[in-house]
Amino acid sequence: MEIRLDGKTAIVTGSRQGIGRVCAEQLAKAGAAVVINSHQESAELDEVAQGIANAGGKVKAVAADVTDSKQAQKLADAALELGGSIDILVNNAGGLVKRVPVSEFDSGHYEKVMDINLKTAFLMSHLVIEQMKKQQSGKIINLSSQAAHDGGGPGSAAYSATKGAILTFTKSLAKELGPDHIHVNSVSPGFIVQTEFHDTHTAREVHDTISSRIPLRRKGVPMDVAHAVLFLASGLADYITGQTIEVNGGLYMY
Repeated sequence: MEIRLDGKTAIVTGSRQGIGRVCAEQLAKAGAAVVINSHQESAELDEVAQGIANAGGKVKAVAADVTDSKQAQKLADAALELGGSIDILVNNAGGLVKRVPVSEFDSGHYEKVMDINLKTAFLMSHLVIEQMKKQQSGKIINLSSQAAHDGGGPGSAAYSATKGAILTFTKSLAKELGPDHIHVNSVSPGFIVQTEFHDTHTAREVHDTISSRIPLRRKGVPMDVAHAVLFLASGLADYITGQTIEVNGGLYMY
């Protein structure tokens, strides 16, 4: 069955590369008008927009720091200008930043990780709720992580804590918005390559051995995550809310 999102408008935060980029491309391929985003103007963001447009998609690129309410508002405004509605929000912005053990606590690092991983999801959700309530429909999809369950790798306590918070935020918001026919779910990726997270912050020896620990015997790629996001954004998921789809090839079982 082909998933179609014609007539829908989506926002994907943090979509200049990796998982966010592929999510935006797949939503556009399914027919949605898509607002893509990076915290600052970049050739990469322009490249994503051009690629979507060249494929016949409707897209608008917005450079904005979504930890700041005034800048984040630009994305909601762009979605309404682009498609006249806000039907899908993918809260993808975030990252590990760097590995810092709790014994070497750095308040600046802690605050940055909390802001980009958790505050952005709260803020962007807040900014789209009014429009989604008017429509009496909407899909909010938050990006969590396997680290929310297992604590992540060395030096990722702050990151793991934010991703655990995303899981409970998802459930709380699903309860809050359910009466308005707004669905809130999350996707929890495992070891996904072709992303800044693992390509930059994970040791080479882990890359070399991880596949043997994954029941499906391969690392994940952004498309694996994008397929789950696409499903949750579609009508196929209209009786699903407050849930998390684990995308990890079975690694979480071990």
